[in-house]
Amino acid sequence: MTKRFPALFVSHGAPTLLIDECPTHDFLMRLGKEIGKPKGIVSVSAHWTTAEPRVTMHPSPPTIYDFGGFPNELYSLKYQAPGDLILAKRVMSLLHAQGIPADKDMSRGYDHGAWVPLMLMYPEAEIPVIQLSVQPHEGPEHHLAIGKALHALRDESILIIASGSATHNLRDFFGRKLDAESLPYAREFTEWLKEAVVDGRTGELLDYVNRAPHAILNHPTPEHFLPLFVAMGAGYKGALLHDAYTYGFLSMAAFQWE
Repeated sequence: MTKRFPALFVSHGAPTLLIDECPTHDFLMRLGKEIGKPKGIVSVSAHWTTAEPRVTMHPSPPTIYDFGGFPNELYSLKYQAPGDLILAKRVMSLLHAQGIPADKDMSRGYDHGAWVPLMLMYPEAEIPVIQLSVQPHEGPEHHLAIGKALHALRDESILIIASGSATHNLRDFFGRKLDAESLPYAREFTEWLKEAVVDGRTGELLDYVNRAPHAILNHPTPEHFLPLFVAMGAGYKGALLHDAYTYGFLSMAAFQWE
């Protein structure tokens, strides 16, 4: 009997989330145990952007260190979960069935938007993982449609993890401490987001640029917010799983859709 898994959106923060002592580190370490072990994982990461959806088909995806200036120990970490050719083909088939173009990528590895949360959730790296890219120029509706196309995977013991950031204005990163007090503009946006997700206000979320407080200030570019719409499209009722901040400007909010 297959288990239905939720669709998740997690805020992955800085790569140092792996070694920082903070509430979100602890939350992600618990999350994998609470959800259970899926047959496979589809990771939709903010750190892989392409013109059209692309799906990884590398049998043993390498770990990508797509960041600079962080502690040396991060560059020695490897997340060696296998790829899954069958799951990748299934994802492409579901997208094509809904008229969404998608192509394969034979060389792409796991970027830190994928492997940082996965290393905390499933440190054994035994579960096959594929990545699906995002298209920042396409907007929320496109990503919602991708999620809707993939919703059947949840009944096939596949876990969909959309990884981005509830807020992401990197101009406020430098000089701030990990446990700095949350900034008002980030807090106001996050409170709006939590209410909109839990209340199922899909129309407002799709029009977040015009409806959310300080939308552009929190997301000067959209790629870290768009994965949320994939998770939302793949599920039904949304719920808040985690609520915290790092460096004052990064909301680490996480959600699930049943």
